[in-house]
Amino acid sequence: MRHACIVACLVAAALAGGCELGPAYTRPDTVVPSAWKELPPHKPAEPADTKPRGEWWRMYDDPVLDGLEADVVAANQSLRAAEANYRQARAAIGVARAGLIPTVGGTVSTARARAGRTGGGSASSYSASADAQWEIDVWGRVRRLVEAAQASEQAAAADVAAAQLSLQSELAADYVQLRVADAARRIFADTVAAFERSLVLTQNRYSAGVVARADVVQAEAQLLGARASLIDIEATRAQLEHAIAALTGRAPSDLTIAAVDSITSVPDVPVALPSTLLERRPDVAAAERRVAAANAQVGAATAAIFPTISLSAGLGFAGSSLGNWLSLPNRVWSLGANLASPLFDAGLRRSQQQEAIAAYDATVADYRQTVLDAFRDVEDNLATLRVLGEEARVQDEAVRAARESVTITTNQYRAGLVGFLNVVTVQAAAFNAERTALDLTGRRLVASVNLVKALGGGYAAGRVAALR
Repeated sequence: MRHACIVACLVAAALAGGCELGPAYTRPDTVVPSAWKELPPHKPAEPADTKPRGEWWRMYDDPVLDGLEADVVAANQSLRAAEANYRQARAAIGVARAGLIPTVGGTVSTARARAGRTGGGSASSYSASADAQWEIDVWGRVRRLVEAAQASEQAAAADVAAAQLSLQSELAADYVQLRVADAARRIFADTVAAFERSLVLTQNRYSAGVVARADVVQAEAQLLGARASLIDIEATRAQLEHAIAALTGRAPSDLTIAAVDSITSVPDVPVALPSTLLERRPDVAAAERRVAAANAQVGAATAAIFPTISLSAGLGFAGSSLGNWLSLPNRVWSLGANLASPLFDAGLRRSQQQEAIAAYDATVADYRQTVLDAFRDVEDNLATLRVLGEEARVQDEAVRAARESVTITTNQYRAGLVGFLNVVTVQAAAFNAERTALDLTGRRLVASVNLVKALGGGYAAGRVAALR
C-alpha cells in the first residue's frame, strides 16, 4: 500500500508541474503594403466581403464552364491525391495524441513443465494479466508533438484548397482560350471567304484583260495562306479540349465541347486591400501553418533533453490448477515508477534541438517569401489587366480603321485606280488587326483568371475546418 501512495504522489506532482518547453508560437512578421501599386487610381480597393467566393468562375457567365469546374472537384486525380495527403495528416494527430494516454495490454498463457531428469512429475501453470504503461508528459514533449500534428493537418487542408484553386484556375484559363480559338476560327473563316471573293474579282478582271496574271497568283497565295491558318487553329483548339478532358478526369476521346458563336467579356474582378491577402491565399495559410508545426517541433526537441518519467502497473492471476485459477488467493499485482535519462549521448539531443531550430528558421523564410510572391502575383496581374485594357482600346480603333481601309481600297481596285497589291496589303493588315484584337481579349481573360487565383479565389483561412 505504501508503494501505491508513493506512485500516486509522483503522478500528482507530475500533473501539477507539467509544462510545455520551447518557444510560444507567434506568426512571423511580414511586409504588407498599404495599397496596390498597379491598381488603377480610378478603381479603389473594395471590401473583402465583395471578393469572389466559392464558385468564382460564375463571373464568366458560361454554363459549360460551370459544369466543367464541378467535374474538376469530383474527378481530378491530383486533387484526390491532395485530399489523401490531408487524411494522412489528420490521422497523424491521433498517432500523436495516443502518447498522452496509457497503453494497456493483456496476456493469457498456459504451460506444462517437468523438473529434473528422473523422477518427479510434471506440473501445469495458468496465468492471465493486464499491464499498463504510461510516460507522463511532464515537459510537454507529447503535447508539442500533438500541436505540430494539428498545425500540419491545417497546412494539409490549405494544400487541398491550393490544389483545388490551381486546378480550377487552370481549367478556366484553358476554357477561355478554347473560346478564343472558336472566335479565331470564325475570323479565319470570314477572312477565307473575303479572300475567295477577292480571288473571284481578280479572276474576272483578268478574264476581261484588265489585270495581269500576277494579280490572280497573289490572290490565290493569299487565300491558301488563310486556309492554312484556319487548319492550324483547329490543332490549337483540339489540344485545349484534350487538356480540359484530363483536368476533369476524362480521356480526351470522352469529351467534346461544342463551339459557340460568342466570346465572354472580361469580368471586373473585385480587389480587396493588401492586408486581407494573407487570409485569402491558401498557399500562404499552408506556409504559416508549417511555421507553427516547426515551432512545436522545437518545443518537442527541447523537452526530449530532459528525463522521462513513466509509470507501470499490472494486475492478474496465476495458478497451477485450472479450476481455481481465477481466485483471489492467486491474484498478483505490480506497481512501479521509472525515471530515465541518458548519461551520455554524444550531443545527440542537443543536435536534434538545433536541427529543429534550423528547420523552423527555414519555414519562416519560406513563409515570408510566399507572402512576397503572393503580393507580386497580384501586382503582376493587375498590371497586365491595366496595360492590356489600354492596348485593347487602341487596337479596337486599329481594327475599325483597317476595315474601312479594306472597303476603300477594294472599291478603288474595282475602279482601276490601284493595283491588286494594294488590296492584298490592306486585307493582310485588317486580318492581323483582327487577330491582334482577339489575342488581346484572350490574354485579358487569362489575366483575369490569374488575378482571381492570385487573390485566393474563394478561400478563407477561417474556413479550413469546412474541408474536413
